[in-house]
Formats: sequence, C-alpha cells, structure tokens
Amino acid sequence: MARFSKVLVANRGEIACRVIESAQALGYRTVAVYSDADREAPHVRLADEAVRLGPAPVGESYLSIERVLQAAGEVGADAIHPGYGFLAERADFAQACAWAGVTFVGPSPEAIEAMGDKARAKALAEQAGVPTVPGYRGEQDEAAFVAAAAEVGFPLLVKAAAGGGGRGMRRVDQAGELPAALAAARAEAEHAFGDGTLLLERLVEGARHVEIQLLADEHGRALYLGERDCSLQRRYQKVIEEAPAPGVSPELRQRMGEAAASLAREIGYVGAGTVELLLAPDGGFMFLEMNTRLQVEHPVTELVTGLDLVAWQLRVAQGEPLPFSQEDVELVGHAVEARLYAEDPSADFLPQTGTLSCFAPPVGPGLRCDHGVRAGLVVSPHYDPMLAKVIAHGRDRGEALRRLRRALRETGALGLVTNKGFLLEVLDHEPFVAGELSTRLLAEAPQLGRRVPPSEAHLALAAALGPEGPPASAGLAGALAPLAGAAVRQLRCGDEVHELRLQRLGAARWRVALGEGALELELLERSPSGRLWVELDGVRRWAWASWDGEQVWVELEGRAYGFEAVRPRGLDEVEVAEGALVAPSDARVVSVAVAVGDEVEAGQVLVVLEAMKIEATLRAPRAGKVAELRAVAGEGVRRGAVLVQLEQEEER
Repeated sequence: MARFSKVLVANRGEIACRVIESAQALGYRTVAVYSDADREAPHVRLADEAVRLGPAPVGESYLSIERVLQAAGEVGADAIHPGYGFLAERADFAQACAWAGVTFVGPSPEAIEAMGDKARAKALAEQAGVPTVPGYRGEQDEAAFVAAAAEVGFPLLVKAAAGGGGRGMRRVDQAGELPAALAAARAEAEHAFGDGTLLLERLVEGARHVEIQLLADEHGRALYLGERDCSLQRRYQKVIEEAPAPGVSPELRQRMGEAAASLAREIGYVGAGTVELLLAPDGGFMFLEMNTRLQVEHPVTELVTGLDLVAWQLRVAQGEPLPFSQEDVELVGHAVEARLYAEDPSADFLPQTGTLSCFAPPVGPGLRCDHGVRAGLVVSPHYDPMLAKVIAHGRDRGEALRRLRRALRETGALGLVTNKGFLLEVLDHEPFVAGELSTRLLAEAPQLGRRVPPSEAHLALAAALGPEGPPASAGLAGALAPLAGAAVRQLRCGDEVHELRLQRLGAARWRVALGEGALELELLERSPSGRLWVELDGVRRWAWASWDGEQVWVELEGRAYGFEAVRPRGLDEVEVAEGALVAPSDARVVSVAVAVGDEVEAGQVLVVLEAMKIEATLRAPRAGKVAELRAVAGEGVRRGAVLVQLEQEEER
C-alpha cells in the first residue's frame, strides 16, 4: 500500500520547481507553499495547489514548522519534501512530520541529528573508518580554543558546529587573529542557526573540495553515485561544480565512495545525501561533513548517471528497494554547473535586489537550466540571490565547458547586476580550463570579476534604444521614434556619464559618435524575450535588451549594463553629501561600530550589513568625525539610504 499520494514541497524557487516536476512525472499531486514575497513566483503556479505560509521573513514562513505542517493539513498532503536549505536538515522538523503522520522525504530524525552537529559527525566518521581533518571540538571558552589552535596548527578554520554554506566560518592565519575570528564566527552562527558552538579545523592548503553523492534505501543498500568537484568557491560558497572530478582515478573514486557509503550504513541513512571531503594534492582524502539532503549541485550527477535523484528520493520514501547495484552505476561523459546569482562581483559580490526585467533560459543539446524565476519577478532581500543553475553535459570535459560557455551567453538575465560575466571569465581562466583546481583558485585570481566599463557597442546600442521604454509598436522603427529630433544623448552607467551624438541613417539605422570614434548601428530583429539581432559596423550579432523604469539594460558578449538618461535634478531630489556612507542594497543592519562625535580613520569599519545571507562591511570613505548616525542595529535599510555622515571637510 502506498504511503502517500500528495506531496507538499516546503521550499521555494528553483528547487521547489525541480521537486514539483519530478513528483508530477511520477503521478503525485503536488502542493506549493509561499510567502507574501513569493505570491506570484513560478513554483506557486507550477503546483496543483498552493498555500500561503505568511509574511516574507523566513521565520514567519519557510522556517515555521508549525505553519508548514498546518498547510499540509489544510490540503491533505501526506508527504513533505523539504528541498534544500530552510527546514531540510532540521531533525525537529522530520520528527514533527512523523508525529503528524506525514512522510518526510528524507532521512530519519536520528540520522539528521547525528550529522547535523559537525563535531559529532566527525566522531561517527572516525568510527566508520573515514579519515578526518585534524581539528578541535570541545570546550567553548577562548582559552581552550587558543590552546587547541596551537596544537592544530595554522592556517586553520573556525567553523560553526551547526553551520553550512560558509556561515559562521573564518580563516585564521596566525594566533593573533583567533579571538576576533571566534567572536565574528560565533555571532554569525548564532544569528544564522541559533547555535554559537564552534570548532577548529586545520586548513589543508592546495586541497580540493570533492563530495560523494549517496543514495540509500531502507533495506540496507547504500550506493555511491560518483563524485563532484566543488572546489571553485568564494566566501566558502560554491560557484561552479562538475562531475566527475577532474583527475580522479577509478581506484580513488572507489576508495572515497566506499568510505562515504560505510558512513551512511553506520548511521542507518535512508535517502539521498552527500559526504563532503577534502582531497589533498597527494591523493589523500579527509571527511568534512555530511549533508543529509539533496545538494544544489545534484544536476551534474543526474546528467552523468542518467538518474533522477528527486524521483528516487520519492521512491525510497515509499519504501521501494533500489533495483540496481553498485556495479550498475556508470558515469557517462562530463557535466558542469554554473550558479547564476543576482550579485555584483566588482562590489565584493554584494547581493542585488530589484526587478528581473528580462529572463530567458538557454536551450540546446546537452543543456539544462534549473530556475524558479521569470521576467517581471522582484528579487527581494529576504532570500538567497541565486537566479538559476545553468548546466551543460558533454562527451568529455572540454565539450561540456564549451557548451556551458555558450549556454551562459544565451541566457538572458537583465534588470539587475548578475555574476554572468564573472562566470564566463572563470570558465576561460587558464588554471580552471587545465583542471588545476583547489579551494584557493578564485582567491588567487582577484582580477576575475573586476568591473569592465561598457564598450562603444554597448553605449551605441543603449543610446539607440533609449531608457524611455520599449517600442510602442512591434516595428523596430518604434524603438527609435523618441530620438527622431535628438542629436545628443547623455547616459549614466554607474558613476560614469557618457555623451553620444546620434545621426539617423534610416528607419532603424544610426551613426553613433562617442568622443573621436563612431560606429554604425542597425537593429534588424527584436524578439518578445528581449533578444536582438543587430548589425554593428557591418558585423551582425545577437544582443539582449530590456527596460526597467527609467533604465535600459543592454547585453553584448556576455556583459550587461544598465543605462539611464542624465537629467537635471528636480527640487524633490536629495543630493548625497560628500563623506556620506550609503547602503549599497536593501539590507539589515547587523552592527554599528561608531557613535556620533567619534573620530574615524579612512578604511575603518563603521557598519556591517546583511542581505540574502551575505554580510557586507562598510568602511569610512575618509578620515573625519561622525556628524550623523542613522544606522540602527537590527533595523532594515533601503538601497541608497545614508547610514553615516561625516563632517564636511570645511567644517574641520
């Protein structure tokens, strides 16, 4: 007899869409849940039914166990799939589901609890014979940590015992840095997980981050489905993942896989899970942690194994035995995934908020795009800023990388700054192309992601299209009508103003001059998705364009920029004074380090903000005295709001 027939997905965004699609393919009725911020999100309409959880803050919606179970009861859902993040690794949620008579699509509460505490997980890994990273887990006073650090050695990592995703983690290179790192990591861990327990781990320089995908049933079979390389990280969060890991031999794969499977059997694990390992340059591997859920990067494993991991999670939750053995698992080809985020790489990857005015996923052989967004959707500060996962599969790594580069260029995502250009730079970075991977690769290439000014082609196209709005008519001539009598256009892009001179050569042709140079532009075709077919100085190419308020967004060759027309300041507009520190995005104030009247030095930390789980440290633009302080710890601020004002230079 079936254990369940209606599945509620206790998540949002791309993973909610992913689970709903697989569940529906197996014939299940599906239920979405949503917060007020996600009322019009794609996952809500994809499901057969949808139930409101509450306001946008996660504590009142996606993290509310009571409200999620109440939603399941309201529509008669007899199974809950947690996705990843939110409640996915909460043992108390899995237990609450059991008490409510609802099937939790995942491991037992006991297994989640065992692996949820990093210190306990390490002890269990050692019992299972899995090598572990040298470290310290014990008393939490500073003196104990200082003594333990001397034994562990430097460099080391301070990590949150209940953490994940880089939260509550700090690198420490020498003893003098330890107290501050402990304080910062503990504060972040308490805020993110409600638990400030910390541990120390020796930092293995030059190591790779490799993880083993596991799948286990309740009949004693635990299989490993190959490995993924997740070494490309920034702030300990993964950027690009691939399977199989470059340079891993069949023998090493077997040793790592068998070690991971032994840990799963040790704790009676059931469902899909991942054992994360450090792979040292000498081929030795060490246990990091076990994630008792589906991973963000699971698609690369699906593409090389041909297995639908979500479908198998549901089958295992129904009590079905795995019908294949370890010998049946075969890895075919190579797959690479890139995470497309709404973030600004040139501003220390600060999360971006705003309206996604254009979104079009790529389509083609070997391509896959998991997403939960659409054009017109507002990217809010309440949730993770990931827009999509773009994945490519090929016969080998070279073909997969070529396909992924092309897929990213053919992904339309405009209306706010994204990391798309950064991803393309990484995919062309010589050490990455050569497979010379380590967790330090991106940190050792600071040139990646630096801001590149818009090209003359970007400027010409923006000037021709104009920020006033899309063409009123379907014809391309409509796009140019607003400029029929104009000769000069001033456009602002970031802090720079560009003046261009335009001369009409035809209904949809212009000569655009910038400084001493000039080029000819013709708009040949415009699709409803925002894709353009243009001719620039005799060369035809594809571009993207969209309009958002008073901005026009233009993308060429994988680089996108937003432009707005320069106009005189109105009486109702406020000019930001010199010496002001402003919020770079909608965010929450984590801490304020100064008071009115304090003397500060240039570069001194004044305010720490948090947006979409990422902290941003704001520093004094120059030396001076704090004249005004508007930032209050715990309160929200809007993008552009003045947080700290220093005395004007003439006042000093």
